[in-house]
Amino acid sequence: MKKVFLGGTTNNSDWRDKLTPKLKIDFFNPVVKDWKPEDQEKELQERKTSDFVLYVITPKMEGAYSVAEVVDDSNKRPEKTIFAYLLDDDGKEWSKHQIKSLDMIGRMITENGGKWFKTLDEIADYLNFEKNLK
Repeated sequence: MKKVFLGGTTNNSDWRDKLTPKLKIDFFNPVVKDWKPEDQEKELQERKTSDFVLYVITPKMEGAYSVAEVVDDSNKRPEKTIFAYLLDDDGKEWSKHQIKSLDMIGRMITENGGKWFKTLDEIADYLNFEKNLK
């Protein structure tokens, strides 16, 4: 069975909890309670070896590393890179300027050959598509 790496916003965002019950594909969730150096090594390994790398960005994002990761992967591994941003997360929302920037990132990723989706349901539908399960 194929696997998807669940990258993107952490910071107590529950997007992974909403997406994973919808998936028919295996997944790796890098979020752990007590982060240790070996967790970082495992995350880097899973990011390299998973069949898909998904980055969901939400307004709870505090750092920019996930954005750098998705752009990097869209250049190095475009066929397996998936990007999405959620308009709101637990009451937090993006500004119009931030949305404009995220749209530009989405266009950049698709121009590189990656996928850009607008909702968790679209992501699940894509990952659960029969050719992506085998």
